[in-house]
Amino acid sequence: MRSTVLSGLAALLLGTSVASAALAAPGCLDGRRKVQEASALRYQARQEARLGNHDRVCDTLDEVGDRYHEAQDAFEDCGADIVAIDLRTELRDLRLAKRLNRCD
Repeated sequence: MRSTVLSGLAALLLGTSVASAALAAPGCLDGRRKVQEASALRYQARQEARLGNHDRVCDTLDEVGDRYHEAQDAFEDCGADIVAIDLRTELRDLRLAKRLNRCD
């Protein structure tokens, strides 16, 4: 559970840095929105894990992955490739969260 909280904090910090970078490029608003959606879904997954709803946690983590992939594509389209590379790290953390929650 502690690692889930730490990964959530890391997601929040990454989301903040991604949002800051996206503000520099107005064409990247869609990517920023997707990262914010992913952060909200990560929070929801943590709450579901706290409540013990394992199936919902796995479904929500799948949705988080979808949002990160969509954000990565959006940032690559608008030329913010560095942000897209940073999202790869977040996707690795997501895979770890899925493994810890036994979603795979």
